[in-house]
Amino acid sequence: MLLPPITRSFSFHSRFRRLIWSKCRNSQMGPENLSLIDKRHRASFRLCNVSGYKTDLLEIYAKDPKFHVLFIPGNPGVISFYVDFLESLYDLLGGAASVTAISHIGQTEKNWEHGRLFSLQEQTDHKLNFIEHELQDVEVPLVLVGHSIGSYISLDIFRRFQEKVTYCICLYPFLAVNTKSSTQAIIKKIAVSRTLCTGLSSLAAILALLPAWISRFLVKKSVGKSWSPPAVEALCKHVLRYHTIQNILYMAMTEFEKLSEVPDWSFMREKKSQMAFLFGVDDHWGPLHIYEEFCGYRSPIMFQVLS
Repeated sequence: MLLPPITRSFSFHSRFRRLIWSKCRNSQMGPENLSLIDKRHRASFRLCNVSGYKTDLLEIYAKDPKFHVLFIPGNPGVISFYVDFLESLYDLLGGAASVTAISHIGQTEKNWEHGRLFSLQEQTDHKLNFIEHELQDVEVPLVLVGHSIGSYISLDIFRRFQEKVTYCICLYPFLAVNTKSSTQAIIKKIAVSRTLCTGLSSLAAILALLPAWISRFLVKKSVGKSWSPPAVEALCKHVLRYHTIQNILYMAMTEFEKLSEVPDWSFMREKKSQMAFLFGVDDHWGPLHIYEEFCGYRSPIMFQVLS
């Protein structure tokens, strides 16, 4: 069973804040730089069936965990991007927590779902079903860590599982559409166009047919100039697939639709003692005006802004 509310509110929250924040504030989140400290424990991958959908999991189990961390990725939801980060997080916590990361449906190397496309809501329901069926017997508090749109999903999960989730950390959160971002405008234009989606997905499929060393070279010289070799490998292996690009763009389209709405400030104010947010100065997905809107409520939510 979960720790009593008083215990969770004081001893657990203060310890978790000290452990996480001292390290996370010095690290950039993203495939180009995900390592916090030297790795000692290796994560294992597992293919899991969640409500009939093949799902990639990345797991590191502690012998005597005091809490369980569930990591929700951004979009793309390829958990191979986050291996270094999650292994470092486990070591940072000193074995006090088991760590699980869950992929998004349809965004893996193999086309398990035969080209079916999944919306933001369906991806969220997928994570809810995973918690209900795979983590139902976990007796320690559940901590959600989300990156980008994974932060939005984590907050939705927190809203539905308030008795099970004891803390939520949002890293570079994508919580609302940034109308000032030209990058978001371009991605939205591509995502809503069937022709552009098909063209980009076909290009990815063609690149995947090239010898591995050529596709890695092209990625390294284009989008992955500062990426680590494992991140480049993850993109070539999982993202350069027709079905993956289709799902990334379809999910993005539904993100823009849903996140055009005003964020649920009231819930975040209500749960402010159980939340922490990490913003980046130059992150167009989680722009500083979102941070400033938070601060405008003068609520003691934990924030960190990285330059």
